[in-house]
Amino acid sequence: MVVIISNIRMWKSYRKLIAQYPGIPLSEERRLIARAQKGSEKSAEEMVLRHINLIIFRLHKKVFPEHLRRFGEELLSEGIVILYEKIRTYNLDYCDKHGNPKPVRFVSYIWKRIDGFIIDSLKKELRREKVLSDLKLHESPSDFTHMGYLRAKSKEATSINC
Repeated sequence: MVVIISNIRMWKSYRKLIAQYPGIPLSEERRLIARAQKGSEKSAEEMVLRHINLIIFRLHKKVFPEHLRRFGEELLSEGIVILYEKIRTYNLDYCDKHGNPKPVRFVSYIWKRIDGFIIDSLKKELRREKVLSDLKLHESPSDFTHMGYLRAKSKEATSINC
């Protein structure tokens, strides 16, 4: 119950933050990105604050409520790191296949990366939990058997391609 209440408070506090940093025109977005890429931490932070709403929206779209309660805070934190990385790699000089400049909104540039990150992170967490629950099913194995089983399960979890 405490986890659910703290989670609700967390999302409410972000709603207030989102209200303070609404969307901006493409020209302003590109200006902030250009400054951030030149080293302005303030511009990078503003871009992140203006796009936290995207991460929260995608979390609520992609994640079951039970998993959102359990992993939402961690996913949001890691999503913010991705925003900073993507600000650095955003191509301000992007052109279409004919060589014509084609400005792209930052949100269009990052949404697939955010979705992929969410799905990959949840798969990893759920696999880890399955390995741990499988270990609990085996009744007091010897240390040798336990370590061999753990190694096999660890290899199995990391070798599965998503």
